[in-house]
Amino acid sequence: MGWMTVDEFLVRCKESGDAAYASLRSLLERLDNPETRCEARIFLSHLQKRFPTKESCDQCFHTYHFRIEDIIVDQHEGHQGRNKLTMMVIPSIFLPEDWSFTFYEGINRHPDSIFKERTIAELGCGNGWISIAIAEKLLPSKVYGLDINPRAVKISWINLYLNSLDENGHPIYDQEKKTLLDRVEFHESDLLSYCRENDIQLERIVGCIPQILNPNPDAMSKMITENASEEFLHSLSNYCALQGFVEDQFGLGLIARAVEEGITVIKPTGIMIFNMGGRPGQGVCKRLFERRGFCITKLWQTKIIQAGDTDIRALVEIEKNSPHRFEFFMGLSGDQPICARTAWAYGKSGGSISHALSVYSCQLRHPNQVKVIFDFLKHGFQEISSSLDLSFEDDSVADEKIPFLSYLASTLKNNSYFPYEPPAGSKRFRSLIAGFLKTYHHIPLTANNIVIFPSRNAAIENALRLFSPRLAVVDEHLTRHLPRQWLTSLALESEGNIDSLDDTIMVIEAPRQSDLMIELIKKLKPQVVVTGIAHFEAVTSSAFVHLLDTTQEIGSRLFLDMSDHFELSSLPGSNGVLKYLSGTPLPSHAAIICGLVKNKVYPDLEVAFVISEEECLFSALSKTVELLEGNTSLISQYYYGCIFHELLAFQLAGRHAPAERSCKNVKTVDMIGFSRSAVSVLNNAELSIDGVENGSLIHMDVDQIFLPVPSPVKAAIFESFARQNMSESETDITTSIKRFVKSSYGFPTDSSAEFIYADNSKALFNKLVLCCIKEGGTLCFPAGTNGNYVSSARFLKADIVTVPTDVNVGFKFTEKTLTGVLGTVKNPWVYISGPTVSPTGLVYSNNEMLEILSTCAKFGARVIIDTASSGLEFDYKGWGGWDLEGCLSKLNSSIKTLFCVSLLGGLSLKMLNGVLRFGFLILNQPVLVDTICNYPGLSKPHSTVRYAIKKLLELREQKPSNLSDAILEHAQILRSRSKCLKEVLEKSGWDVLESGAGVSVVAKPSAYLNKTIKLKISSKDEEITLDDSNIRNAILKATGLCINSGSWTGIPGYCRFNIALEENDFKKALDCILKFKEVALS
Repeated sequence: MGWMTVDEFLVRCKESGDAAYASLRSLLERLDNPETRCEARIFLSHLQKRFPTKESCDQCFHTYHFRIEDIIVDQHEGHQGRNKLTMMVIPSIFLPEDWSFTFYEGINRHPDSIFKERTIAELGCGNGWISIAIAEKLLPSKVYGLDINPRAVKISWINLYLNSLDENGHPIYDQEKKTLLDRVEFHESDLLSYCRENDIQLERIVGCIPQILNPNPDAMSKMITENASEEFLHSLSNYCALQGFVEDQFGLGLIARAVEEGITVIKPTGIMIFNMGGRPGQGVCKRLFERRGFCITKLWQTKIIQAGDTDIRALVEIEKNSPHRFEFFMGLSGDQPICARTAWAYGKSGGSISHALSVYSCQLRHPNQVKVIFDFLKHGFQEISSSLDLSFEDDSVADEKIPFLSYLASTLKNNSYFPYEPPAGSKRFRSLIAGFLKTYHHIPLTANNIVIFPSRNAAIENALRLFSPRLAVVDEHLTRHLPRQWLTSLALESEGNIDSLDDTIMVIEAPRQSDLMIELIKKLKPQVVVTGIAHFEAVTSSAFVHLLDTTQEIGSRLFLDMSDHFELSSLPGSNGVLKYLSGTPLPSHAAIICGLVKNKVYPDLEVAFVISEEECLFSALSKTVELLEGNTSLISQYYYGCIFHELLAFQLAGRHAPAERSCKNVKTVDMIGFSRSAVSVLNNAELSIDGVENGSLIHMDVDQIFLPVPSPVKAAIFESFARQNMSESETDITTSIKRFVKSSYGFPTDSSAEFIYADNSKALFNKLVLCCIKEGGTLCFPAGTNGNYVSSARFLKADIVTVPTDVNVGFKFTEKTLTGVLGTVKNPWVYISGPTVSPTGLVYSNNEMLEILSTCAKFGARVIIDTASSGLEFDYKGWGGWDLEGCLSKLNSSIKTLFCVSLLGGLSLKMLNGVLRFGFLILNQPVLVDTICNYPGLSKPHSTVRYAIKKLLELREQKPSNLSDAILEHAQILRSRSKCLKEVLEKSGWDVLESGAGVSVVAKPSAYLNKTIKLKISSKDEEITLDDSNIRNAILKATGLCINSGSWTGIPGYCRFNIALEENDFKKALDCILKFKEVALS
C-alpha cells in the first residue's frame, strides 16, 4: 500500500503501548491528508477484519495495545440511521462502559429536535463514540468532542474517520448530504477551555464526567503531554485533582467546575446534560445544579455495580467526620440504600455493591443574570462561590433574588468605588419609584417628589421632629417606635409654644378607622396627623379625600401611610390613595409615606419613601434625613431598585404618559410650619448640595470615602447576599466588636456593657443627644468639630456650648480649656472625636486622653468618644494607639458618679468603603441604657450587613491579609493626597493645618478674606466680599467644587476639604482650587 502492511503495523504495535500509539498517530496523519485518506481507511478495514470476534479483540488489546470493535447504538424498530458504530480504543483512555452507555440512553430520552441543528460540546469525550453517535443520530450543526487527554483526542479523530467513510474509503452521507466530518470536531481541552478561548457559544453541553473518590491534589501538577505514561494519562482522564469546590468532598468537584464553565459559554436557552453517580446521594447531586441557578430534570436512572478496584474508604472517612451518608445498594436488586461504611464492609466480605447512576438535564432559570454572577466570581472572587445558593423552592423568590445578585455582581465588578448619592436618596432609585407609579398607577411624579428614609418608623419620627407639633394624632398601629415620652406627655395642658418645651411632643393614639380618626381630629385639632387607612376603606378614595378635607379645614399637616396597600407586582392592586393621585395633585399640606418591606426574600430589609408635591417640604425632609439619619443604606436602595427595575424593564416607556402636573398650594387656616429650631438649622447649616441644577459637582464636603473598594470588602458584601439561611452565630457581631474596640482603643467591656447597633453612627449620636436633653445636660463641642453633628444637636434642640480651642494645639481639647467651661455648665456632656479628630485630621495621644478624661471625671461629665472618623492614621509620629482601660483605671475612685464614657463608632472608614454602613454604641452606664431605650426608633443593620462586617472584622485581625494590605495602601494614598492638597492650597493663598489621619484637611483662606470678587449668579454678575462663611458658595459658583466653610468646622476662618475622593475627582478638585485663585486673586 506504499505505507506498511497490516503485519508490519502489528509488529510495531506489539512493542509497547507507546509504540502502538505512535503507529496510530502516523495512521491519523494519513487519514488527515485528503490524498491518502481513502487508502488509510481501507487499511483500517483490513486491520479490523484480522480480529472478527470479541475474544480476538480482547487478545488484540492485550497484545497490540489497541482494539477495534462495533458498538450497538440503536436496536429499536423505526430507527432510520445506522445501528452500530465502529470504534477503536487504547489503554490510556477510558473504555466504553456502563457509565457512558447509561449516559447515551439518557440523551436519547430527549426528542431529536432538542439537538438537531444545535452547537454541542461533549466533555470528557474519551474515544469519541458519544459525540459521533449524537452527530449520526441527531444531526446537530456541530459537535465539539473535548478531552484533556491528548491521546484520547487523536483516537477520537481516527474513530471519526472510521465512521465518516465506508470500508472502501468513500464518504457516508446523511439525509442532509453531510458527512460526520462536517458535523464533528475533536480538541484537546481542559473541560471547556477550548470553547472559552475560541469564543464558541454552545446550545447544548453534555458530559459523562467521572467522580473522584480519592482526590489526588498532585495529579494535575505533572506535565500533560502525549508522551506521558499510559497510567498517568488514564488517571488524568479520571481528573484526580481537587477542583476547589465544596463538592470536592463528595467527589463532585470536577462536575461542579464543568457546570460553572458551562455557564460562561452556553447560550441563554441552552441545556446541559450530565451523568451523575448516585453515591453522594440524590439530594447532593441535585443541589450541585440547583444552587448554581439551574432547573433540573432527571432523564434516566439505573444501577451499576461498583467497580471492584475502587477504594471507597475516603467516603467512609467523610461519613466519620460529618453527618452526611453516601448511598450504595446491596447488589443490583437491593432497593434500600446503605452507607459507605456498610458498603465497604459488605464488599470486603465478598458482597457485590452497586450505586445509582442518573442522567440529569438542566437549564438556567435566569440565564443572563446567572452568567453575570459567575463572570463576577471568576474575576478574583472564586473563593466565595461555595457560599452561592441560587436554589429556591418558590419561583417568585428566585425571580427577585437572582436579578439582584446579578445587579450587585455587575456593580461590584464594574465600579471601583461607590459614587456620591444625595441624602434624599439615590437619584436612580427615586426615578425608578416615580417610574413605577407613573407606569402602573398613572401618577405623574418625578424623582424630586420622593425622599428616601431608612424605614417607615424613621420617616414618621423625623417628620414629627421637623414640625415639632404641640399635639399630633397618630394611628395606633404606627406609634410603637415613637419616643415613649411623646406617648405619655400631657403637654396639651401647658402654655406657650412647643419650642420652649424641650423635646416634648404630645402624641395621641387614634384608631385607624377613618370616621373615628376624623372625629378625633375635629375635636383635638392637632397640628400633625399620621395615619394609615383600614383595608375595607382603601378600595375607594373617599376616606382619603375626607381626611384631606378635614385636615385642610383645621390646618393640620397630614402624613398618610399606605405601606399596607402598596404592592410590588406586575399586576399591582390599586387603592383609593393611588387612584386619587392619578387624577389630582397632592395638596401641599399632605404627604404620603410608604415603607417597603414586602420583598420575597428578606422580610426585615426595609427602606421607605415619602411623596410630597410641595418643593419646600421635599427639601426639608431631605435635609432632615441628612441630619438625623446620615444616609439611607445604599445596598437597600439597590435591592428595591432592582425590583422596581424588573417591573419596568419590559414596559414600553411613555406609551400612556400622563400630562405633567404642578403642585397647587391650597390656602389653609394657620397651618403649622417647621419648628423654629428646624428652620434655624435648615437655613444656616451647611448640608449637602444636590448637583442636579448645578451640573456635575465635586464633593469635598461630605463624610464619605470614595477610594477604591478592596476585593475582600466586595467579596464580603456579595457573599452576605449570596448566602441563604445564615445562622444567628454568623450574624452575631458583638464578640467581634468587643475584640475590635479592645485591640483598637483598649476600651473595657464587661458583662454589664450594652451594645447598640444602627445603620450608621450618626443615628446613634442623635439618640445620645436625646439622652442628654432628657437629663437636662449641656453638650460641649470643641471649636473644631464635624459641623453636621453640631447641626443635628441644634435641630434636636439640645443646649450646646462650644469649648474654645487653639491652633497651636491643633484645635484639640486641653485640660485648661475644658476646666474653664465645665465649671460653668450644668450636667456637661463632652463630645470628643478621636483618636482621629474630625475634621482637622490630628490625633489625640493616649496621654492627652488621660488628661481629658481626668478633667471630665472631676466635673462628673458624661463623655462621648466618637471613633467613626478613626482607623486611617497615616502620618502621625509617636501614635501608639489608645489604652482607655488603663486611662480609666488611673482615675480616682472618688470621682463624681455621673462620669461615664460611651464609645461611639462606625466602620465605613475602617472597612474602606462608602456603601457598607454600620454604627455601634457601647454604654457602660445602666441609667443611660434605660434612657436610650425610651427612643426605640433606630434603623438596625440588616443581617447581610452584620454578616459582612463580622467577616471583615475577622479578616482584619489576620495579619498579613488582603484587607490589612488594602488599609496600608489607602493610608499611603491619603498621605500622598494630604501633601498634594497642602501644596496646592499653599500656592493658592491658603494656610493649611497639616493633617496626619482620616479623610479631612482644614485650611484658612487668608489671601481671600475681605477680597471683593465678581461672580455670575442666576445669569447676573454680582460682587461678593469674601469671608470664611460665604467662600464656600463663591467657590461652588465659580468652579463647581463643594467644600465646608468655617461656619461648619466651628473654627473661625478654617474650611474643610475631604481628600478621600475618586482619583479623577481629586485631580479636578485641585484644578478647581487653582481656578478659583485665578478668579479671585487675578
